[in-house]
Amino acid sequence: MSRPMIRSWNLLLAAFAVLAAPSLSQAGEFVVHATTVAEMKAVFGQVESRIVVPARARIGGSVRQIMIGEGDQVKEGQAVALVVDDKLALQLDAADARIEALGSQLENARLEFERAQQLQASGTGTQSRLDLARTQLEVATKQVAAAEADKAVIEQSAREGEVLAPSDGRVLTVSVTPGSVVMAGEPIARVAPGPYHLRLSLPERHAAEIVQGAEVLVGGRGLAPSAGMEAARPGRIVKVYPEIADGRVVADVDVAGIGDYFVNERTLVSIPVGRRSVLAVPPEAVRTVHGVDYVRVAPPAGAMPAGKTPNGGIDVAVILGETFEDGGAVRVEVLSGLVEGDRVVLP
Repeated sequence: MSRPMIRSWNLLLAAFAVLAAPSLSQAGEFVVHATTVAEMKAVFGQVESRIVVPARARIGGSVRQIMIGEGDQVKEGQAVALVVDDKLALQLDAADARIEALGSQLENARLEFERAQQLQASGTGTQSRLDLARTQLEVATKQVAAAEADKAVIEQSAREGEVLAPSDGRVLTVSVTPGSVVMAGEPIARVAPGPYHLRLSLPERHAAEIVQGAEVLVGGRGLAPSAGMEAARPGRIVKVYPEIADGRVVADVDVAGIGDYFVNERTLVSIPVGRRSVLAVPPEAVRTVHGVDYVRVAPPAGAMPAGKTPNGGIDVAVILGETFEDGGAVRVEVLSGLVEGDRVVLP
């Protein structure tokens, strides 16, 4: 295309933009001022549970049965596994035999005490023999009570073979299999009761800009950089850890609706790492003509600049940036074409 034809085409586009523009007398104005916005950075956050508690075996023995699997929801006090110690059955048999033997001794001591009482009443027995018989009866009674208490301890140990869930939550891992030998206090499973949060690990250069209470945007599930940011949910930084490890600062983000995520699942998070000054206009002030964005600017009072349109405004081609909210109103960033103080004509 020759240069005269290009010039004619540009003049035609400008004339079309002018004719399509609204009249200044029928429109409002928006004064362009510099606005400070947050500089956002996209990072990946990892879903974690604030609390992860182990379900531990209370006695030593072999795992006879496992009632749960990874990912199951459990209730507090629910049996998750059964640990059996074969020695407990033998100890119960021994405790029963000891109680029977002590019961026989108690019966003999009771008969001896009754005989001593009868002799004392008839005048043929002595007080010392009666006291000795009473003492032997009390000793035998206490020995039977002690043996029954020992048996109760063994029975309680047998009941503690059930491994119970420490709280409501989701089972993360089961670290044993049926037939495994475990010791008392050894973890059988790990349970995540929640609540869940996002854990961020950011480069050290952002440590000064990350503050507690800052608002963030959490994208949908998925690892793609563009996954779900159109339907991003608001979140808030609830904790910034004071220690920097391996050149990274760690922060926790509280956001609703991540309880159904996998623990340790990663998702995209847009966080503020600084602030910058921008010029912005309402979206309705922008017109697009043949792929070029225009903003109509009212001329200064008393000025008649070159290029003034017949209806009192100047169409300025602009390059637009991102869209953001300023005080609840939607604004479009203008990268070039406007200066602070310009009066933008609104349709």
